[in-house]
Amino acid sequence: MRLSLKFAKSLLAKSDFMDNSEKIETYFAKENPFLEGIAKLRELALKTELAENYKWGAPIYTIDGKNVLGIMAFKNHFGLWFFNGVFLSDPKKILENAQEGKTKAMRHWKFKSNTFDKVTVLAYMNEAIENQKKGLRVMPEKNKTVKAEIPDLLRTELEKNPNVMEAFNASSPYKQRDFCEYIAYAKQDQTKLARLTKIIPMIDQGVGLNDKYRK
Repeated sequence: MRLSLKFAKSLLAKSDFMDNSEKIETYFAKENPFLEGIAKLRELALKTELAENYKWGAPIYTIDGKNVLGIMAFKNHFGLWFFNGVFLSDPKKILENAQEGKTKAMRHWKFKSNTFDKVTVLAYMNEAIENQKKGLRVMPEKNKTVKAEIPDLLRTELEKNPNVMEAFNASSPYKQRDFCEYIAYAKQDQTKLARLTKIIPMIDQGVGLNDKYRK
């Protein structure tokens, strides 16, 4: 007997859920020095209104589909990462930048002992939830100029045609980057030439390579 498409999809969805559920349980059961500590963090997270998920190889907790925090365990420490931790008041001054100079929003709270103040941790979690409900997030910087490295093939063609060169220089930095990467990332010379033929009229007309995706 053939399964209906709707029923088949429901089975697949259930299977995916079961897979993630098993991955989460495996994560929290895997032997490590901080097994007790991450179990406590999980217990606190599940006391909130956050939903438990599994992403990027770790338990992630979300609200309305938005990532709020994650629980991590490493060789020498364990802890929490807050996806928009930059907005936390951090009264204990314990949050660290996830990747100094690279990550503007994410903050880590590292623990080296399985014993910690649950009340304080729960307060941080609840504040992160409220910040997410308020829609607080780091917005992309506007008008940030990142100079594109122009591939030789494109540069030669631009120098042949001053009008196209002028149009290229007048276009926004993101359009310039898109055009440059489109040529640079092609692996074969034939592909590079085909792509060059495609984008020259677009540059001349002021049309971005990915404009249709930005509407």
